[in-house]
Amino acid sequence: MDKIVNNKIKLEFMSIGENVALARITVAALVSQLEITLNDLEEIKVAVSEAVSNAIIHGYQNKPDGIVTLSASLKGHTLILEIEDHGVGIADIQKAMEPAFSTDPERTGLGFVFMQSFMDEVKVFSQVGSGTKVILTKQISADLKNIAVS
Repeated sequence: MDKIVNNKIKLEFMSIGENVALARITVAALVSQLEITLNDLEEIKVAVSEAVSNAIIHGYQNKPDGIVTLSASLKGHTLILEIEDHGVGIADIQKAMEPAFSTDPERTGLGFVFMQSFMDEVKVFSQVGSGTKVILTKQISADLKNIAVS
């Protein structure tokens, strides 16, 4: 029988690359309270990594003194993630969401593509000079043949 969970967390951390793993693990622990497939769990972890990496690399331009806020909530079978920074912001959200677009020549520009591919809904709100908020939503339904082990 499907397990229904209502829970939420909020985590603030410095804009350093090591905290991408912290964000992934934290969200994975939260969603593991549900009966979730390994595939869904991996997709959620990738989407979190991409959103947090974008905040650090593009939002704060790799400066370690910024704060990234991650809020995650489970409402029944719905996961809602909010990743927010107070960095440089995005001048053209539509352009930023195009495949292969990046402000960093070392990056592939596929972060938003992965987020859109792995999540049911991706919303981006941004203001130049004030930062960016990414809201990721995913419906989670268990495939009892492929459940992740907590």
